[in-house]
Amino acid sequence: MEDWTQTLGTAPLLGIAAAAVALILFLVIKVRLHAFLVLVVVSLLTAIATGIPAGKIVNDVLVSSFGGTLGSVALLVGLGAILGRMIESSGGARVVAEKMVSIFGEKRAAFALGITSLILGFPIFFDAGLIVMLPIMFAVARRIGGKNLLLYGFSGAAAFSVMHIFLPPHPGPVAATEFFGANLGVVLIIGLIIAFPVWYISGYLWAKFVNKRYPMIVPDLFGFKDNDEIVNPPKFGTVVGILLLPMVLILMNTGLGALASAGIVDSSELWVQALQMIGTSPVALLISALLALLVLGKARGEHGTALEKLVDQTLGSVASVILITGAGGMFGGVLRASGIGDALADSLSDLGVPMIFAAYLIAVALRVAQGSATVALVTTGGLLAPAVLAGNFGVIDTAAITLAAAAGSVFAAHVNDSGFWLVGRLMNMDVKTTLKTWTVQQTLESVVAFVFILVIYSIF
Repeated sequence: MEDWTQTLGTAPLLGIAAAAVALILFLVIKVRLHAFLVLVVVSLLTAIATGIPAGKIVNDVLVSSFGGTLGSVALLVGLGAILGRMIESSGGARVVAEKMVSIFGEKRAAFALGITSLILGFPIFFDAGLIVMLPIMFAVARRIGGKNLLLYGFSGAAAFSVMHIFLPPHPGPVAATEFFGANLGVVLIIGLIIAFPVWYISGYLWAKFVNKRYPMIVPDLFGFKDNDEIVNPPKFGTVVGILLLPMVLILMNTGLGALASAGIVDSSELWVQALQMIGTSPVALLISALLALLVLGKARGEHGTALEKLVDQTLGSVASVILITGAGGMFGGVLRASGIGDALADSLSDLGVPMIFAAYLIAVALRVAQGSATVALVTTGGLLAPAVLAGNFGVIDTAAITLAAAAGSVFAAHVNDSGFWLVGRLMNMDVKTTLKTWTVQQTLESVVAFVFILVIYSIF
């Protein structure tokens, strides 16, 4: 990227970033200005303050960052919301909730939902998986009763986060693996070893603790009210099949990619490209949403007009989530374009600490400075790759360094992270509560994972 901020040093850039975050918190929490407007205004002011040329600010930075975030989020949230709303409004979520409670009991239902989310999170990205599973989480929480939003919501959300950060084929760990020359299979094995204990401590146990500290009623999701009358609900197996469909399609995409890399199939073949396209997250969710409209809508006697209105209401209910998430991406994009993250990473790379600590600390700094976990991980990989490749590290050591950078990249999600706004808005939490619950969860996930990785690094 063109260097627009060469006249500013590290200290001024970090001061501007800190002031921008403080201004966002003040305007949202104290002034009660809508988060979408706040993020747009502060993004503009930050771009001006960091010296980005006026002619570049709007189209090259603000609009580009906003559109780039929406490109990955809007389709997933929109299609996932339709799928989730059909599962919810048809009574499918309630059917699954009843079944899970009858199988696992009320005390183990949140644990079972978390394990389910870990499995679904292997091929499905964080935001798509969260959108699809929320109706089930919320239905189980309502079925058991009480103010238990965070117990069920965080048990599932943390599971998707753990899988997205530490397990290939998700983009962050795959990119870092390539930068550091690590063995993808070893990274996968270590990621699988740490995934459950990291989720159990930072996800499930934290969810139990924070739910007692901040008891919250489960909100209506996608405009659906739980007391709406439901006629002819679907069978349990039908709902589970529809939930598993996007996972199977996405897993097909991943499997074909692995087979192509191994030379077993030819990636230039039309049938391979066609199946991989079907298995991309947006297309997989599109197919699943259309099938849900057919099976959970028309097959149950719902008319086309009623389904059209339901979809319209659903998209309207998530419009604010999509816009705020896009604006969060815009703010993070401004911080990246301003050079704040690069300046901080450059200063940290000269500390002379052991490589595994350097990878973690640089990823933490980049994550806190600019918000995106993937950008933090990829940038850390680019900065440290020459040193790692020249360091004669063993196979397990290199994989551990890769995952240490991944652990750092999830640290302390806050207002410059689009995922922070996605989780907060979907669970109907204000900014202060999201900071005290989700930001701390992400920090715990980072620290706990790094401790486990450090143990593996030290032993082997």
